[in-house]
Amino acid sequence: MAENKNIVVLDVETQKSFKEIGKSKAMSLSKLKVSVVGVYDYLSGQYLSYEEKDMMKLDRRLQAADLIIGFNIRHFDMAVLAPYLFAPVANLPVLDLLDEIEKVRGHRASLDSVARATLKEGKSGDGAEALVLFREGRMEELKKYCLDDVRLTKGIYE
Repeated sequence: MAENKNIVVLDVETQKSFKEIGKSKAMSLSKLKVSVVGVYDYLSGQYLSYEEKDMMKLDRRLQAADLIIGFNIRHFDMAVLAPYLFAPVANLPVLDLLDEIEKVRGHRASLDSVARATLKEGKSGDGAEALVLFREGRMEELKKYCLDDVRLTKGIYE
């Protein structure tokens, strides 16, 4: 469907939880800080992961993309990424699958529930587990978890 297109499917994992950054989450999503960003790059056909130290490289790829796809990407992932990116995130071409589902169904749904309904498989873990993996320095496991979410998001998109 989208092979050879300049599309990136993206998912962000964070270093901190909402509990740690305080109540006003809308204004402070950037305080969550990136631990890992997972992507599927349709141009290369590869799943790739970027740690916080790799954000300049990720920024170049996102700036070049014709479309960036994610699940709750507009209200979460892009806000977390904003301090790391050169251009304003509002200027990036984003397709938020959760927004599209909400328009049709009239309510929000989790990535896990949508994946189970459409792909017959669910998430491999949750955000709380991802925070533990980051804190314990288990980066390869964290990258695998994040890329599993990217794979589900890509499957839902396709």
